[in-house]
Amino acid sequence: MSKTSVASNAVGFIGLGVMGSAMSTHLMGAGFAVTGYDIDPDRLAEHRARGGLVADDPAGAAAGASVVVTSLPSVAALHAVVDGLAGAAPTVTVVETSTLPLEEKTRARDRLAAHGVTMLDCPLSGTGAQAARKDLVAYLSGGDAAKRRAAPVLEACTRRTYDLGPFGNGMKMKMVANLLVIVHNVAAAEALYFAERAGLDLSDVLEAVGDGAGTSRMFELRGPLMAAGDYDAPGATATVLAKDGGIIVDFAAEHDIPVPLLTASAGFYRAAIDQGRGAQEAACVHAILKGSDR
Repeated sequence: MSKTSVASNAVGFIGLGVMGSAMSTHLMGAGFAVTGYDIDPDRLAEHRARGGLVADDPAGAAAGASVVVTSLPSVAALHAVVDGLAGAAPTVTVVETSTLPLEEKTRARDRLAAHGVTMLDCPLSGTGAQAARKDLVAYLSGGDAAKRRAAPVLEACTRRTYDLGPFGNGMKMKMVANLLVIVHNVAAAEALYFAERAGLDLSDVLEAVGDGAGTSRMFELRGPLMAAGDYDAPGATATVLAKDGGIIVDFAAEHDIPVPLLTASAGFYRAAIDQGRGAQEAACVHAILKGSDR
């Protein structure tokens, strides 16, 4: 890849799925010139239609950019992108926002560092619907100089950024947040099923409980979907939360940390996948509890 000059408003974005497409749209709205790359040509076409530039590969997305954001679904995708970015200019800062095992992120960071490219660990808290509203929270960790370069980009596509110190603390914080998401989502589903069986009007439950001490962000965000039986809304799927839960369980086992509530909750996401609901919004654990096919 040629070492092109860096434009201050040029950003590369690799991974234009639900989260990436929303974030890149916010960046363009803030005046950044965003060159996107995704293995799915439909995602690239959609990005172009929104006013973005498109690249043929990860290196093309990084050309001329000072910051490259990655939003990726798997470890394999991460390392494929790292292979493609190995020749990027040393001035590039990679902001890695995916939820992936910390050891794999560390491997990716070290591989890029060998080529003079800096990576930040910066997973995000929020659903696809929240990304569309710019209601994401960034858990940023890594080197201070790289954080300063990334700050304007994160400000344009998230609600708030927390500086959590050294590389890896971002992913550790994301595991804490996701543990609560996974457990609270099942708790919300169980509470609403209880309420329904007890003969309560679920619209009353959503309003009254949502206004009291028993509420949670999952109850507020996914409770209405559960009450409506709407499991096809945009958002994190049962498969995604099963994957995220597996990351936390593996980390907990490695560090001898008990996670009994997470372990109990994880079974509902596996059941959703087994019942063909893996691509549905994670609110579908409500249907698993109900034993319903709707």
